Amino acid sequence: MRYTLLADVKHRIAVSQPLPFHVYNKDKTLLLAKGMTIDSVDQLQALFERGTMVDLAELHRGPDLIRHAPADLLPALWVDNMDRVERTLRNATSETFREALDEVSQPVSALIDRDPDLAIFQVLRHDSTDAMKYGIDHSIHCAIVCRLVAQRLQWTADEATRAFKAALTMNLSMLELQGVLASQTTPPTDEQRRKIHSHPIRSREMLVHAGVGDADWLQAVEQHHEQSDRSGYPFGINNPSELATLLQRADIYTAKLSSRTNRDPMAADRAGREIFMRDPSNPITAALVKEFGVYPPGCYVTLASGESGIVVKRGPTVMAPVVAVMTNRHGDALIDPIRRDTTQPGLAVVSVIPAKAMKVRMPAEKLALMTA
Repeated sequence: MRYTLLADVKHRIAVSQPLPFHVYNKDKTLLLAKGMTIDSVDQLQALFERGTMVDLAELHRGPDLIRHAPADLLPALWVDNMDRVERTLRNATSETFREALDEVSQPVSALIDRDPDLAIFQVLRHDSTDAMKYGIDHSIHCAIVCRLVAQRLQWTADEATRAFKAALTMNLSMLELQGVLASQTTPPTDEQRRKIHSHPIRSREMLVHAGVGDADWLQAVEQHHEQSDRSGYPFGINNPSELATLLQRADIYTAKLSSRTNRDPMAADRAGREIFMRDPSNPITAALVKEFGVYPPGCYVTLASGESGIVVKRGPTVMAPVVAVMTNRHGDALIDPIRRDTTQPGLAVVSVIPAKAMKVRMPAEKLALMTA
């Protein structure tokens, strides 16, 4: 086994919280078992000082676990890993933020690669009622979109990873403000507008302070609100980078799919149409629309048969997804969802329906099994 110092992964530990891994003495003997708790900061510091260690294989088994996990476990793994991302983003001023960001990005990227349809499902079906979490949720959704679109554009693995991290951090300096704005019913105040206008610069500065030295990543964060007609901000340039353009398209698209206190989410087919009409000749926009389709996983639809359900998988065309039907043509709830191939006669999608109009809900574990 190979080991690293416990002090090198201190961002993974919290006082009074269960240890996420075993802790070993310098002689490689077990000192603390996974799940045990450290009771005080002093005790934690003492462990650092005595040179305790962690098994590297245990630290990095997250992506391997995801690649081989049963399909019905994937929704729970999404919940767990998105919680980890949230904790990391909320602790962006920590001296170990850069390392923590690298660490939480790996399993989420593995989840996206394992089942892209379920990844899209996370973007569409974010049913949190806590508007103050909007900034965190939006960052995660943008990151999912950017990784998927980067892969469709055949960017390299390193470029797709950079896109994911850049999207996750482009609004780092205004996560709390985004929650406030999503909750309030009045227009932004002058002070809020100043913070909005400066957030690309401030987010870049936070990343530099955290030790991020990737020039393309930093540039994209700083330019993700710039426009080719110079109407953007903060500098009004007309040549934002390709990565900045991807961040911007993901930002706009996922914002349309999200609700606010005074606004329901836009229907997925309309959101896709609007983002496409914005600049149909742009290859990044075209790739985004092709990746998500007209009826992406997570949107509720009605079929020509009169049945209603939720899209669980993209189909052979953007108009023909796989649907888990949850109500029959009379509107009666089904005990178990029925998989429908909408390429079949009489089963075509005829409309998207709002989430609040669908009264039936199915456990995510059941729906995950219907993508095979």
